[in-house]
Amino acid sequence: MSVKVKICGITNLADAQAAAETGADALGFNFCEKSPRCVSLKTAAAISTQVPPFVMRVGVFVDAEADFILRAIGEAGLTMLQFHGDEQPEFCTQFGLMSMKAFRICDEKSLAELPNYQTDAYLLDAFSPQARGGTGEKFNWDLAVEAQKFGKPIFLAGGLTPENVADAVRKVQPFGVDVSSGVESAPGKKDHAKVKAFIKTAKSI
Repeated sequence: MSVKVKICGITNLADAQAAAETGADALGFNFCEKSPRCVSLKTAAAISTQVPPFVMRVGVFVDAEADFILRAIGEAGLTMLQFHGDEQPEFCTQFGLMSMKAFRICDEKSLAELPNYQTDAYLLDAFSPQARGGTGEKFNWDLAVEAQKFGKPIFLAGGLTPENVADAVRKVQPFGVDVSSGVESAPGKKDHAKVKAFIKTAKSI
C-alpha cells in the first residue's frame, strides 16, 4: 500500500482541487489564528463542499475551545481532527471523529508523551520555538522510526519537499506524509507543480 499524502495549509479552492486531482488523500485546514495559513470556517466550508468526498478533510487546531471544534466539524464537514497544541489526551478523543496528535520532536525525550495519547494516529513534526508547524524544518528521522514501536500510524511532517520525500518514505516507512511549506510559492499559496511532484514521488515508493 502506498503512503498516504496530506497537503496541509489549504487556503483556497484552486489549491484544494489541484491537490485532490493529483492524488492527495487528505487536505488540512488550519484554524490557528497565528498561522499565515489560517482559514475561517466559512472559507473552509466553501472549499470542503467542492472537494471529492473520498478526500479526508482534516481540521488543524492549536488549543482551541471544544465549542469551536464542534462548530468546525459541522460547518466545514471535517472528517478528521489534528491537535497541534498542548491539548490533554482525553480532550483529543471526545469529538467522535478520527484524531491525531501532533508532537514537535526535538530529541528522544520528545517521544515520551506519545503513549499517553490514544488518538488514531501520531503526527511527528520538527520542534521550532517560533511556530507550531509549517516551518520547513526537519528533525532526526531515526526518532520517527523509533516512534513506530508505539503501534500507532505515523504521519511524518517537518521539512518535507518533493526532493527529499522519497528518502523519508524509504527510511521511516510512515503511514502518511504531511507537507505544507515544502510545496508552496508563498505561505498559504501552493505551487501546483510542486504538489503534483510531491504526491507522485511519495506514492511511487
